[in-house]
Amino acid sequence: MPSPAVLAIVAHPDDIEFVAAGTLLRLRDAGWQTHYLNLSGGDCGSMTTGPDETRAIRAAEGRAAAAILGAEFHESLANDLCIFYEERLLRRLAAVVRRVRPRIVLTHSPEDYMEDHMNTARLAVTAAFARGIPNFTTDPPVEPHAGDVTVYHAMPHGLCDGLRRPVMPELFVDTTSVQAVKRQALAAHVSQKAWLDTTQGMDSYLDAGDEMARQVGRMSGRFAYAEGWRRHLHLGLSAHDDDPLAAALGGGVSRGS
Repeated sequence: MPSPAVLAIVAHPDDIEFVAAGTLLRLRDAGWQTHYLNLSGGDCGSMTTGPDETRAIRAAEGRAAAAILGAEFHESLANDLCIFYEERLLRRLAAVVRRVRPRIVLTHSPEDYMEDHMNTARLAVTAAFARGIPNFTTDPPVEPHAGDVTVYHAMPHGLCDGLRRPVMPELFVDTTSVQAVKRQALAAHVSQKAWLDTTQGMDSYLDAGDEMARQVGRMSGRFAYAEGWRRHLHLGLSAHDDDPLAAALGGGVSRGS
């Protein structure tokens, strides 16, 4: 029997490294197949290069980061600020889900600071829901499958929703032992330092990534570094109490209060 698979579906290059890379590493070390997908190619993420060149640069950086994480890289399907909840993109994403057959999907919080993130979360949920529906045709066509899948939503950037309200995880994954590798994967996105320094005032995006994991670790009350997750409702996806992330990582997972 093949190893179970986890598919991370996020909006932009470097989003996985901020919110999900530690969990991917922990699952990889537990014997899971890990898959890495940025819906957007990151074409708007530069002050100095045009969209085509920027997309090529960021694709190369994403491949390098995925290699560091030991994950299979999947090509992007959209452009920055153009991740919409629409049919064409849904059919293409659903094809990826059917090919990978993930037991776990990791994606953005439904409440976040930008629409690309929130639309990615909606698309990921529907693509997972459509995995076993024979009359829903994917692009390219891929045979449906009926296996259970659990969707987990990451913490939003800033750890609050778009109206500044704090978001609390249901589950905390201890990333302390893999934090250095997570930082190394984030560092592979070399072009992002200047972009984030200029547009979002993040100073050092590597330190910002560590600080986010440190803050979530403090929220857990147990771990020095952590990533936080909330399960999507099970209906149409899995059994009521399905929680494969906690089952796979055991003592490396703590439940929120």
